[in-house]
Order: sequence, then C-alpha cells, then structure tokens
Amino acid sequence: MTGGAGFIGSEFVRSSLSGSLFGGKPSKITVVDALTYAGDMRRLSTVSRNDGLVFVKADIKEELVMTSLIAEHDAIIHFAAESHVDRSIERSKDFIQSNIVGTHTILEIAKNLSKVVVLVSTDEVYGSLDSGSADETFPLKPASPYSASKAAGDLLGMAYATTYGLDVRITRSANNYGRYQDCEKLLPKLVTNLSKNVKIPIYGDGSNIRNWIHIQDHCEAIARVLHLGSAGEIYNIGSEESYRNIDLAKLLLDYFRLSEDMIEYVTDRKGHDFRYAINSDKATKLLNWKPKRKLLDSISEILAGIQFLS
Repeated sequence: MTGGAGFIGSEFVRSSLSGSLFGGKPSKITVVDALTYAGDMRRLSTVSRNDGLVFVKADIKEELVMTSLIAEHDAIIHFAAESHVDRSIERSKDFIQSNIVGTHTILEIAKNLSKVVVLVSTDEVYGSLDSGSADETFPLKPASPYSASKAAGDLLGMAYATTYGLDVRITRSANNYGRYQDCEKLLPKLVTNLSKNVKIPIYGDGSNIRNWIHIQDHCEAIARVLHLGSAGEIYNIGSEESYRNIDLAKLLLDYFRLSEDMIEYVTDRKGHDFRYAINSDKATKLLNWKPKRKLLDSISEILAGIQFLS
C-alpha cells in the first residue's frame, strides 16, 4: 500500500487490520510512505504493533525498493499522491513527479511482476459540470495541475491495462471527510476555525458545489473494488450529499451556533472548478456498495481527529 500514512490510506490500513472491510483481515499489509507533509505516523498509532503491518519509509519512485516490496504481495493499492489543489497551482512539478512519475513506476513494476493494481483517483479529473453527473465513460477535462496529474496517472493505468494486459482497477471518489484529515483541506479548516471562534475563509461567493463522502464509505468501496472489481474497469465513488461551499459553511455555523458574520469571503482560486458531480451507479450495481454515513453526523469525529494531530 502506497501512501498508507496519509488521510485515506491510513483509514484503509486501520479498517483492514480490524477486519471491518469487505474481504476480511489480510494476512499482511506493507505500507510505503515517504512521510512528506501529508504523511503522519500518528494516524497508524492504533495499529503500529499489529503483526500484520510492516512500515517502510521510502519514495515510490525508488524502483529497487518498490520492486522488492511489491514482489512479496498479491496486489498494490496506490494511495500515494500530492493532493492539495492550491499547492499544485504554486508547485506543479511536485505533483508531476509524484502523481505521474510515481504512478508510472508502480505500474511498470506491477507489469513485470504480474500484480493487481488499484489506483485511487479523484472526481476532479472530469472537470467542472454545469449540470448532470459524470459516469465512468465521461471525458476527462481536468482544470488544475493536481487534477491533470491524476488524470495522467489514470490514463497511464488504462494504457497498461490495454497494452500489457495488466490488471488495473481505478476508483474516482468525491471529496472525502473523516478522522485525521489535514487541516489545509476545506472541511477540517472550517471545523477547526469555528471550534476556536475564528472566521472561516470562503472562496469567491461560495457557490462552488462539491460532493462529499465519508472516508470509511470510500475505503469500503476500495476493498470491494479489490475483491470484486474487474481488470481495466473504473468505478466512481460518490454519495447523495452535495453542497455549495457557502451552504456547507452555514450548516457548520448552525452546528457551532455561530452567526454568518464568521464568514470571510476571499479572492477565488485560479481555475476554480464550479461543480463536481459523479454517478456511482456502477459501484452500487456491480460491487453491491452504497455509502452509509452522513456529513453532519461526523463533525465531532473530524474535530477529534484534528485535535489528535495538532
């Protein structure tokens, strides 16, 4: 598992080792993480002594290291990625190296060793939609260096599936929320600020729309893709919960019993996509998967995770 000390990867590790995900508890998980700004070993503290977990600090682009590790396993779940859109606008080279070159390294090794690869991607590769929702056949139209780098990784994966017959499966999820998320992300930033009675920044007029999914629902879907998915297939992983950013902010203000004076409108991000929306019917039908959790029921969990990492 690459990026297993990150937000989503660590949840998958914890849930897998507890046996709560589809497919049951694996005999062994090897986590590879370079522990850059997004990786934090504290996320794995509850399972660090588990006999089924091996941790290796390494860069996924280190071919010799990755080859020796991948050779010992049946499948690779590739979580490792640079993922913050604002950072990608200022430092795009880091995203190219991690999300494209790093993904290519994983695919090349998997091809040579005939391993299954699950690439964990994002709904942002579809770009902004004025209406409707994107299914897995929808054309890719990434707008940021981040989403472009993820789209490139997806295309590499599909190319390896087509050209070499590699068993590649791709998930594209909506915005995640849950325990131990980085405070630079939208929802933890809003929750952190409001819990401290600090104003919350909202880009532009706040009309941008995002779909939200709990990290545990996402990880359950990934487990089902690993055990039930098919080679060369893509699976959208979304939910019924979509909010304008301003409406999400107001819901949180109500939760914390604060006024709308706490909202601070800031200059909009360059190339800010207006609306993301994905159709997850394929995952529901073929994987027997549906999201179970609701965003507003998870605020205390989000806040506890933020406090744990602070």
